[in-house]
Amino acid sequence: MLSGLAPAMLAALLLAGVALDLLLGEARRWHPLAGFGRLAQALELRLNRGPGGRGAGCAAWLLAVAPFVLAAWLLSAAGTWLAVASHLLLLYFALGLRSLRDHALPIAQALEAGNIAAARRRTAMIVSRDTSDASPTDLARAGVESVLENGNDAVFGTLFWFAVAGGPGALLYRLANTLDAMWGYRTERLLHFGWAAARIDDLLNLAPARLTACSYALLGNSRLAWRCWRAQAPLWSSPNAGPVMAAGAGALGLALGGAARYHGELEQRPALGEGRTPGAGDIRRAWRLVAGSAALWLAMLCALALLAQGMGDA
Repeated sequence: MLSGLAPAMLAALLLAGVALDLLLGEARRWHPLAGFGRLAQALELRLNRGPGGRGAGCAAWLLAVAPFVLAAWLLSAAGTWLAVASHLLLLYFALGLRSLRDHALPIAQALEAGNIAAARRRTAMIVSRDTSDASPTDLARAGVESVLENGNDAVFGTLFWFAVAGGPGALLYRLANTLDAMWGYRTERLLHFGWAAARIDDLLNLAPARLTACSYALLGNSRLAWRCWRAQAPLWSSPNAGPVMAAGAGALGLALGGAARYHGELEQRPALGEGRTPGAGDIRRAWRLVAGSAALWLAMLCALALLAQGMGDA
């Protein structure tokens, strides 16, 4: 482990970090990621000014991420209980399991109550597509897709990199993921500047995304999930969102993907999954799939850590 944590300590921190996240949720005020987002916005406005966008984007990425990850590494390598606390707090701030539930389930509640205006507002908070004239089916589809994709981005990628490199690994992943969400769009302004942010996020997600897809397949309609993963994931432009969303849609037996409006333009996306169109209750089903997968990951990671501890003590 690059983190230097003993396996038993790693297992305890994983459990404690997830428990803190579920108990407290994300900070309502002064959340570190909110401050980081403002820093990223300022860097982009200052550095994204010329045709040499890729170089500026690489420099901006390093300026945004490297100081925080280095500081986290120095703190976590101190060898004291302060170091252990830093690992725990970094995992807590990087995780978004409860936040995912708290943002997604109100969409289902609004749809079930027939309050389409509220459902549109709540959906717009978690997706980048235009929801101003979205139908209930469109909103349910967007909600399910967001839960499935953000299960990887907000939960499983963080757990993976924490298991590999402790708190600094979780922080690196979450900051990289945030920059991809802010700079990774293929708009005229960000196409070149955001290239580094998008490629680094792709690299960091190669393993977690496929493990997430496996988790969805194991806990849902496995045969359909595997088939959709193989056939549909290659059609998506994102090498990591494709496997996650195709496997998740297949696991739930839902037909996702299709047309969606982004930045004022209608985009015809490839199909995801097979089966019926989604409804409000399927947002809850998607959340349960993510929650069940999180429990599976914790059980597996803790079992591996304790096995490694036992082998080390032998």
